[in-house]
Amino acid sequence: RTHHRSRSSQMSARAALRIGRRASCWDTLPRRGHSASSSLPFASGRPGRVDRMSQMTTSAANAAKGAGAERKGAGELKQKSSNTKQQKIDTNPPRGTRDFFPDDKRLQGWLFNEFAQVSTSFGFEQIDFPVLESEELFVRKAGEEITDQLYNFEDKGGRRMSLRPELTPSLARLALQKGKGLALPAKWFAIGQCWRYERATRGRRREHYQWNMDIIGVPGVEAEAEILAAITQFFSSVGLTSKDVGIKVSSRKVLQQVLESVGVDEDRFGPVCIMVDKMDKMPREKVVEGLVELGLTAEVAERILVALAVTEVGELESLLGSDNEAVQDLKRLFALAEAYGYADYLVFDGSVVRGLAYYTGVVFEGFDREGNLRAICGGGRYDKLLGTFGGEDQPCVGFGFGDAVIVELLSDKGLLPEIGHAVDDMVVALDADLYDVGCKVAAKLRARGRTVDLVLEGGKKMKWVFKQAERCGAGRVVLVGKDEYERGMVRVKNQVTREEEDVALESL
Repeated sequence: RTHHRSRSSQMSARAALRIGRRASCWDTLPRRGHSASSSLPFASGRPGRVDRMSQMTTSAANAAKGAGAERKGAGELKQKSSNTKQQKIDTNPPRGTRDFFPDDKRLQGWLFNEFAQVSTSFGFEQIDFPVLESEELFVRKAGEEITDQLYNFEDKGGRRMSLRPELTPSLARLALQKGKGLALPAKWFAIGQCWRYERATRGRRREHYQWNMDIIGVPGVEAEAEILAAITQFFSSVGLTSKDVGIKVSSRKVLQQVLESVGVDEDRFGPVCIMVDKMDKMPREKVVEGLVELGLTAEVAERILVALAVTEVGELESLLGSDNEAVQDLKRLFALAEAYGYADYLVFDGSVVRGLAYYTGVVFEGFDREGNLRAICGGGRYDKLLGTFGGEDQPCVGFGFGDAVIVELLSDKGLLPEIGHAVDDMVVALDADLYDVGCKVAAKLRARGRTVDLVLEGGKKMKWVFKQAERCGAGRVVLVGKDEYERGMVRVKNQVTREEEDVALESL
């Protein structure tokens, strides 16, 4: 519509000019000393003609003036628009999240490769699932922090969705999807991004990547022993010893036994575990208050904390008896750790219960010996999780291992590798006319499995060429020069030995 108005204004302006030229003769007559009415030869025969012409002239002039004003306004708007600078966006990532530049991605690739190598060396198969899941997969009624930390929303179809805060429920969904067709035992691992809306601190972010290993279908602690062996092998592979890190081990059956002995019903077991898990985050009296709010007496709360303060399996055996299931599980687990050769990593700590309601037996938590960081990893047995999703329960055990804390720890220990950008060859056309030949050389080398950085402009100076070769970590520089090409050759310089030679194109 604006376009049409503009064209109409332009037409009105042209009409005004034509009418103005025709009317100019009438405008000059009065200036010659004649009245307008007597000087017009047809004034008496056409009364009012001059008035009408004057009106037309005035209207046309106004139209021309309006068109000019419109053009002026458009020009002013254009000028104003050109002078308005677009405000720069905030280039930082959302709070609690990270950007990954090439250096960061190389380091991440190294870490993920270490995760995957350990997993496959233990015979595990990799799985994956959407980062977006149904909210009901993560909403449990046990008072877990994770429920309040969900990035959840209603989608356009009215469905309640959530970004996954952990991987285990998604793994359980896959197991249920397979049903009886799932061959047991199943040994799966996954590496995926998780999201939790929590306060960002060192080693704790609102998004992180997590490595999970899980075994489905093995009821004995042999599964826990295998899982712990994988964790300690990873520690060893990245240079961490038992002097740097350890794994606290306990069993939820210890707490369960104490609660049963004082008559606490099973429904309160999950919430009690979650409150006890906060012992290292809040004063003892606050934990007691929290237990009392759950319906326990102060005396029972104190008894629970005393039982969980045990630091030796032998002491636990004296407290609960040698026939106790938790004691037997732990004694067997520590014996298997000796057989594997990683017993020096393990520490019994009765206060470890983990903060997720679905754990049912042995639980564990990785930590740094200096105590500067939060838990490195954590996991345990969860035999009843599949049943909470409407499926048939299966014995399961697994762990989650985040990327943020381990990178902080390796950095503190000076164990992070320096992984620079590197290619096998850098191909350079020394003359712009030879760029097509450079493309041919690069394609030939890539076809033979070599990584090649082709300089996308011909005619670069040699100083720039070799500086660029160092920047991209090229093992060789392949120079396509006029003299060499006329002989069917290219000049190849070895960046390590600094030797160079002419090589036939077909021999590259």
